[in-house]
Amino acid sequence: MSPITIIWSMIAAACLTLAVINLLVWCRSRTAWANLFFSLTAASIAVFTFFELWMMRAETPEEFGTAMRWAHVPMLFWLVSTTWFVRFYLGAGRRWLAWAICGLRTLSLLPNFFLGQNLNYHQIIALRRIPFLNELVPIAEGTPNPWILVGQLSVVLLVFFVADASVTAWRRGDHRKALMVGGSIEFFLLSGLGEAVLVFWGDVQAPIVFSLPSLGMIAAMAYELSHDVLRSSQLVLQLQARENELRESEERMTLAAEATNLGVWIRYLKRDEIWATESWRALFGFAKSEPLHLDRILQRIHPEDREPVRLALARAIEGEDSYEMEFRVVRPDGQTRWIASRGRAEFNGESYPILTRSVSLDITERKQAEQETHLLRQEIAHVGRVSMMGQLASALAHEINQPLGAILRNAEAAELFLQHASPDLDEIRAILADIRKDDQRAGAVIDRMRGLLKRNKLDARPVEVGELVSDVIALVRADAVARQLKLDVDVRVDLPPVCGDRVQLQQVLLNLILNGMDALNGASGRDRLVSLTARLNGSQTVEVAVSDTGHGIPADKLQHVFDPFFTTKPNGMGMGLSISRTIIEAHGGMLWAENKNGGGAVFRFTLPTTDEVPSE
Repeated sequence: MSPITIIWSMIAAACLTLAVINLLVWCRSRTAWANLFFSLTAASIAVFTFFELWMMRAETPEEFGTAMRWAHVPMLFWLVSTTWFVRFYLGAGRRWLAWAICGLRTLSLLPNFFLGQNLNYHQIIALRRIPFLNELVPIAEGTPNPWILVGQLSVVLLVFFVADASVTAWRRGDHRKALMVGGSIEFFLLSGLGEAVLVFWGDVQAPIVFSLPSLGMIAAMAYELSHDVLRSSQLVLQLQARENELRESEERMTLAAEATNLGVWIRYLKRDEIWATESWRALFGFAKSEPLHLDRILQRIHPEDREPVRLALARAIEGEDSYEMEFRVVRPDGQTRWIASRGRAEFNGESYPILTRSVSLDITERKQAEQETHLLRQEIAHVGRVSMMGQLASALAHEINQPLGAILRNAEAAELFLQHASPDLDEIRAILADIRKDDQRAGAVIDRMRGLLKRNKLDARPVEVGELVSDVIALVRADAVARQLKLDVDVRVDLPPVCGDRVQLQQVLLNLILNGMDALNGASGRDRLVSLTARLNGSQTVEVAVSDTGHGIPADKLQHVFDPFFTTKPNGMGMGLSISRTIIEAHGGMLWAENKNGGGAVFRFTLPTTDEVPSE
């Protein structure tokens, strides 16, 4: 067998082998378009090798021309597949230029089959044999076909296309791909184009041997693809190792979470997947194999808490990083549980969120205990108000008896006037007006007592500080007169309203004033003074102070006066100041005590202001 036949057969076999391998790669991964187009390139070179060998074995001009004519078909497939291989493998190249190359080369088939003997020669006159690889091979002598310029122009466009794609890949940082793939293709194109120009337009006598240099191009392309496959296999092994580590980490995290009764869930944002421990699924009422989606999770949350939870999760992803919240979950069996959840979002190097991690804990028992404690505090506060009303009973009875006595006397006077034959109607009208005024006075006292004695929940509304103080002073004024002490009230008229529960704030003021009055027991009459002041402390806080001129609080007891069941009174319960501090803190303020330099104690508390207008 001749050397030419052996070499060209080996080229074809090598190209077909690489074509089959890369075709199988594409069949396994339909997104590997570079492998598909490389397979077509290698296959087209293998077919072109057959026609090239046919030309070197041709005996007549007609046989040589036929072989050359059909050789342009695999040449078309080679050029098109190489163009799109470069486009997909380098990820660069101008798309319009790629389509221009394909269109122009396809167009060249028309003159190849219909104008002249083939695209290269308009007519082949004779064959002349020249030595090549120790054999005599034919070369054509004839008239070149001018339409060959169309085919050669498509090759020139491919040269520019590959150069542009290689430069783009190089600038992007893919130096290896740009040099190995782009460089090898450019070398083959330029060498093949130069040979074609010299053979068909010059006087160089040489056979057409595109297959031999193209083998170098195919080898370079195959090497780079195999390098990518090797790299991919390494990445797969690394990914499998990472997955094993992640699985082991998840198992350890699950074990730790179950030991602490915590539920853990991770939301992978890019894949839109959620992983959760069994304890977390149990908290929300999800089965072990039940798929998890954010919408389904939100549906398990109580309707009143659903929107705040959704907003907290969204803000964490948008950049707030972490969140902490408490909400209710309604399980499929109808049971409602309180859940405390804390989590954070994780971002990649480009500040793009990739996942969120969160831990959840069932706090239902704690919430129930808090609710019971809250109800107990309300009951104790109610008892405290009843107790204060007991202390004020005598004074309040006197406060009510005064208008009732006045009503009785006015009624008796009106009765006497009506006994006259011509009663003075103007006098009777005046008497009736006095009766109405005294009745309203007694009714106001009873209404204030009723408001303090009834059980109520925290009802925060805008409250005028001046009105609040006036209502309390009206309740204790009679008791102050009975104790022979003075009440001094200084409340600025331009104070903004505060947000709070009127009854509970009245209870605090009443308790502090009564404590101040009790502190004056045994003090001389000239110094028996309880002062109440209210002023603006900053721009958003009102400070109220109640002071007395008593002996003050012993230094060793000052820090304990707000402790439950601590009292300095012989018959005190020790709950008044503790309840008062709880009420003020529930309103967002502070309550504290201090001794005055001149003697006596002062209790101060703050309340936040509000822009809302109090309702009438």
